[in-house]
Formats: sequence, structure tokens, C-alpha cells
Amino acid sequence: MNRTAAQVHGWLLLLPTAVLLAAFTHYPAGATLWHSFFSTPKPNRPAVFSGLDNYRAMAEDPVFWQSLANNLWFALGTIPVSIALALLMAIWINGRLRGRAFLRLAFFTPTVLPMIAVANIWLFFYTPQYGLLEQLTGLFGLPNHNWLGSNETALGCLIVVTVWKEAGFFMIFYLAALQAVSPNLYEAARIEGAGPWTIFRRITFPLLMPTTLFVLVNAVINSFRLVDHIVVMTRGGPDNATSLLLYYIYDVGFKFWDSAYAAALTMVLLVILGATAVLQFGFLEKRIHYR
Repeated sequence: MNRTAAQVHGWLLLLPTAVLLAAFTHYPAGATLWHSFFSTPKPNRPAVFSGLDNYRAMAEDPVFWQSLANNLWFALGTIPVSIALALLMAIWINGRLRGRAFLRLAFFTPTVLPMIAVANIWLFFYTPQYGLLEQLTGLFGLPNHNWLGSNETALGCLIVVTVWKEAGFFMIFYLAALQAVSPNLYEAARIEGAGPWTIFRRITFPLLMPTTLFVLVNAVINSFRLVDHIVVMTRGGPDNATSLLLYYIYDVGFKFWDSAYAAALTMVLLVILGATAVLQFGFLEKRIHYR
């Protein structure tokens, strides 16, 4: 009886969280899936079942494929760079150096800035002829360049902005994890004659794997949910060169008011994130040392 009461008590404690999770996560996902099999309702025409028509239209949509390719390149450019930079900054400011409190503040400041403010700051940096980047390149005699108006550089500019904003956020988690590592491990390794690289490879990085998994999951999610910077800086241009998947969903749903097609696009995004999460946990979980 005591065991049954304990189980009931445990489920009652989980009930509020389970209700919120179902109401704001599982139900919207299920409703989106259901809506993707119908046509978009019009003022004089209700939604009708259309089967896989929205998914067939997606397969023939060149903008969708370009947005998906852009998003993959964007993720490839932001995830490893931001994580590596965050780890490097955390190791640096975790050491004994002067002004490390100022460095921590400087590295973390971009994280607390609103995304719209960040986009406007970098929009000034990239302004043709007058922007800070143009002023710096002009010192070396390089010609003027429209960084956000060129197909070759627009997506790279967004990658730089994202890395600048996210690296400081990830650094905080690595810094907290580094401070939790026992100094005795480093002292024992130095007594055995291990160098800095060996200590990092054999001690520091393996103990940081739980943090790396957490940071990696967040980095992947962030790479597929960028909208604010695109709206302010490029609006998906030029010629859809910076149109990412979530921005395309936003465009279809709120600019063209095609909610059914936007629902189908959303399901593709959910499938990508779900598959990525399974691969991450399946591959990295075996390499994680929690103690």
C-alpha cells in the first residue's frame, strides 16, 4: 500500500508538467500534422482533406529545397564554430589572468542583447560604403562590396552574427563545468608528466562531454529557428540566398496565408530536429562520463 501511495504521489507531482508538456508541445505537433493533410481554409471555402498534396507540392517547390540547403550550410557553419569558440573562451577565462571578470562580461554581453538589436548593430557593420567592415577593408585598398546584397556573402554574414551572439551563451555552461572539475585530477596528471594537450584530451574534454551534449542540442535547435536576424537584415534575399527553413515557414504562413502548406513545412522541420536529436543522443551518450 505504501508503494502504491508513493507511485500515486509521484505521478501527481508530475501531472502539472505533463499537462503543460502535452498542451504546448504534443498537442500542437499533432494538430499541425493533422492540418497538413487538409487544404488551407478560405472565407467562402472550408478546409477539405487533400491527403499528401501539400507534401507533393513541397517536393516540387524549389524555394523549399533552397531554404533547406541554406539551413544545412548555416548549421554546418554555426554549430562547430560556436561550440569550439565557446570552449576556447571558457578555458581561457577559467585560468588565472588579470581582468578575467571583464573578459567574462565582454564575452557574455552579446547573449543578453535582444536579437533585433543585434541584427541592427550588424546591419550597420555591413552597410555598403559606410559600414565598419567597409571602412576596415578600405584601409587595405579593397573595393566596396554589398555584403548582405551578394549571393556569395549574405549567408556567411548571418553565420558570423549568429556565432558572435551564441558563443558567449555556450561559454557560460562550459565555464561552470570546468569549475566543477576537481583540481586534484590536473595535479595528478602533471605529476605523471602529462602536457597541456594531453590533460585536455584525456581529462578535460571527456569530463565536459555532458555539457557538450547539452550545448550541441541547443546549437542544433538554434540553427533551425533563426527568424529575427533574417527579417531585419535580409528578408531572405538576395534571391532566397538567406532564406532558412523556419523563415520560409513564417513567409508561407503569415505572408501568403497558406497555413496548410506551412503546417507541412513545419512537420519536415520537426522530423529533422527529431532525427538529429536521436543521432546525437545515440552517438554521444556512449561517450559521456557523468562521474
